[in-house]
Amino acid sequence: MLELLGFISYLIQLYVYVVIAAVIFSWLIAFNVINAYNPFVRTLWQALNAVTEPLLRPIRRVLPDLGGLDISPIVLLIACYFVQAVVLPNIARLVV
Repeated sequence: MLELLGFISYLIQLYVYVVIAAVIFSWLIAFNVINAYNPFVRTLWQALNAVTEPLLRPIRRVLPDLGGLDISPIVLLIACYFVQAVVLPNIARLVV
């Protein structure tokens, strides 16, 4: 059971990296640093959106409209760190 919790923690950490990559990628597209019409860039952007949007969309619905500022990735990262630091260790403590 502890190995499973360690694997879940690893997957959450991997997802944190994907969210950070999606945020940086969105900034690069917004500031025209990379060309969004490039097929490789478009494919990578669609892949990052396909992975991150299912969790970001409900957060965006709950948060108030802040204009052009999107803080939903920050909320998602805080939730991921909360699960890693609080929830998973408490589950591990219950199992042992």
